[in-house]
Amino acid sequence: MIRTPRDFTFARRQLLGGGVTLGALTLLTGCDVSDSDAVQAALARVSAWNDRVQASLFGPDRLAPTFPESMAIKDFRYNAWYGPEQAPRLDPADYRLLLAGRIADKRPWTVAALHALPQVTQITRHVCVEGWSMIGKWTGTPLRTFLERIGADTTARYVGFECADGYYEGLDMPTALHPQTLMAFRLHDELLPHRHGFPFKLRIPTKLGFKNPKFVTTLYVTDKQPRGYWTDRGYNWFSGL
Repeated sequence: MIRTPRDFTFARRQLLGGGVTLGALTLLTGCDVSDSDAVQAALARVSAWNDRVQASLFGPDRLAPTFPESMAIKDFRYNAWYGPEQAPRLDPADYRLLLAGRIADKRPWTVAALHALPQVTQITRHVCVEGWSMIGKWTGTPLRTFLERIGADTTARYVGFECADGYYEGLDMPTALHPQTLMAFRLHDELLPHRHGFPFKLRIPTKLGFKNPKFVTTLYVTDKQPRGYWTDRGYNWFSGL
């Protein structure tokens, strides 16, 4: 099922692990639950606190589970706020990955250049905020390898992404450098289909699915926290598993 922003705005009320009732919110924050602005502000404070806790628990040695290839689903589920027929179809001859921010070498990258990078394979579970999950076999380049190749300043705090479908997302630098964070070029040994983000999507098994942008057209490194498409609509920014 395709979800709309309205669906996700409602889901904000079930925010933060599905547990903050209006009564609990009143006790925790002292806000009047009949005051919508006060409730939203209180939820934002709890969400920010949740982000800080999740970030403090994250570490490079904490790996997401991996699975045998027999458990990987070849017909991987499509998911976006629009139908698959509306997914961008980027022409590999014209595509360029643009680079910006604290990066030494900002020359654009072609599809051929990206595919020439060293690649690894992982079989990990995608966990969607909608409540479903699916195991897939993903092949691509560790984002850390790419950041090192382009001379990114990894002492910066964040890496941000802009996408051909209007999506935008960002990662804290520790997540960007995590060994399982992948620029995925293939799904189940086949070139990444257009509906799943060709020429590449970020595959981040330590994050909820909406933190895994696809159809990436711009990558930038910054000290300013990047916006997130669903974060702007009420979701936690860190959103780790």
